[in-house]
Amino acid sequence: MKPALLDEPGEDIALALQNGWLPIREVARQTGVNAVTLRAWERRYGLIVPQRTPKGHRLFSAEHVQRIQAILTWLNRGVPVSQVKGLIDSAQASPEPMENEWQSLRQHLLNAISELAERRVDDAFNQAMALYPPRTLCEQLMLPLLKELEHRWQGQFGAQMERVFFLSWLRSKFGARIYHNNRQLHGAPLLLVNHSDLPLEPHLWLSAWLASSADCPVEVFDWPLPPGELALAVEHLQPRAVLLYSSKALHFSALTKLLGGVSCPTLIAGPTVSIHHAELADLTRDMPELFVAEDLLAAHQLLIQRGIV
Repeated sequence: MKPALLDEPGEDIALALQNGWLPIREVARQTGVNAVTLRAWERRYGLIVPQRTPKGHRLFSAEHVQRIQAILTWLNRGVPVSQVKGLIDSAQASPEPMENEWQSLRQHLLNAISELAERRVDDAFNQAMALYPPRTLCEQLMLPLLKELEHRWQGQFGAQMERVFFLSWLRSKFGARIYHNNRQLHGAPLLLVNHSDLPLEPHLWLSAWLASSADCPVEVFDWPLPPGELALAVEHLQPRAVLLYSSKALHFSALTKLLGGVSCPTLIAGPTVSIHHAELADLTRDMPELFVAEDLLAAHQLLIQRGIV
């Protein structure tokens, strides 16, 4: 049994280091699950029950970290957080058929968007954000929601109204969170540039949010830059990397000019990677600091693997 925890916060931290306990901020760093979500899992579902000091400071063991990883495995398979505890505690290999809470949440959001009910959209997303890590939210909620919306917006009366309403909300929502995070972070930012024809590109803002949630400062240019000006932006901002998100066919002569003089790793992401798979493969062989990803989740994983976020 581990020794009793001491009362003073400084002594708690020292004890954590000496005896294998971890403070909540370190667990958040290791697992990617923020402290707000870890507290919500404990309070609402009893998923994680950390050790407490007499003054209430949460401390976690290596076993807690392993349990969090198991929770994430279930969440990434689409299981709602409300049903994870039973699966882990019963050591089930696969879940029984269950009501799809993700689909219910997406339908709630679709209805709120159709009625331009901003507060309902915001409240539903805030509740989900308190319970799920950003990557899980992107994979299980936001990306399927965007796909459903794009399908619904094909030729529907009022589609442009809905599109502008929702994408404006999304940019405002994630822009505010990114701004707040940037105020608390230091170091070179990740520069994200919208290289699509579509303004308010939602995948660009989701990519920025994922990076920001990993404590990486970000700068977002939600409009294409002309050749020469990307290198100028890099000169001024000195970013750790550049992410160009594009959903359109590229003119490679213009792309080569755009990337000229950019002296940091550059990631091209989005549907354009599928459109120009062969050409981009050739380009990455010639430019070792250039890499590509077909979607924002793959882009985020590449940024992690290369130590950028």
